[in-house]
Amino acid sequence: MPPNADSRVLQHFRDYLKIEKGLAELSIAAYSRDIQQFSQSLEKHKRRLLTAHQSDIRIFLQQLALHQVDGRSVGRKLSALRHFYHYLLLDKRIEHDPTLNIESPKQWKILPKALARDEMEATLAAALSKSQAASNEGRQKAAVIALRDQAMLETFYAGALRVSEIIDAKLEDLKLEAGYMLVRGKGDRERVVPLGKSAQDALWKYLSQARHLLMAGKRNKRWGTANHAGSPLIFIARGGCKLTRQRVWQMVRAASAASGRAASPHMLRHSCATHMVENGADLRTVQTILGHADISTTQVYTHLALERLRKVYRNHHPRAKAR
Repeated sequence: MPPNADSRVLQHFRDYLKIEKGLAELSIAAYSRDIQQFSQSLEKHKRRLLTAHQSDIRIFLQQLALHQVDGRSVGRKLSALRHFYHYLLLDKRIEHDPTLNIESPKQWKILPKALARDEMEATLAAALSKSQAASNEGRQKAAVIALRDQAMLETFYAGALRVSEIIDAKLEDLKLEAGYMLVRGKGDRERVVPLGKSAQDALWKYLSQARHLLMAGKRNKRWGTANHAGSPLIFIARGGCKLTRQRVWQMVRAASAASGRAASPHMLRHSCATHMVENGADLRTVQTILGHADISTTQVYTHLALERLRKVYRNHHPRAKAR
């Protein structure tokens, strides 16, 4: 099998992910990087993707562990290889799946990082105080940006949204009075996400007081001049432009500084799931809100549910406490 044959196989797999599976470009790029890394490992042993054995995959995973790659990253790379070889099996390019019977590293089940409830409250309060301070000082531009950021943070936490989901959220998908929004997640799967009172209030304030000012074109002399081109997105940058992932990361990191943590948008997503489970939510409900296709992905939060079960048992069962 010539060296460039690996590139052709990988390109076919990318086409499959995009056309048949409907994955986003970022997800496809992540799969490609992981498989290319495995292909480079195979080249050292003069092997190719279509002729790889189970031993090749085990060696690859062991090398990652030796280079101190964390368990979650190793698990993600193994997941990419499983999807890749499952595709080759379906396409009848191979007869046996070399990823069968290879267990994910134990670290894959480690609970994702999340903010504690008081840290989350401090983060949201920081955004609120920023918008109030800007408004009191009469700095209209700063106040408008602060109202948008506060609404974004509340929406992140209320609906456990991903960055891509929040920057792609459309006005037509927001049902504010009913208290929910339609979210398009990975693989273009749709789910309904509930919005609590705090998120509803922040969104209402942003939409009624700030968004139309952000729509004003950058070249307009007056800040309040409307941009008639419009934008279908809920959260926008000045001039109606689409927000970048980098800008959202910067906003979350700045707001979370008040809690003493450097949080990421994904930490807000995990914080929502963690706090719901701690308060008694069942995993199926959390799975639905997070948009996980498989309940096994949501089971990283299982130990939180078990801890709450033990606590309730200790407090209420007559024989739970030592005499």
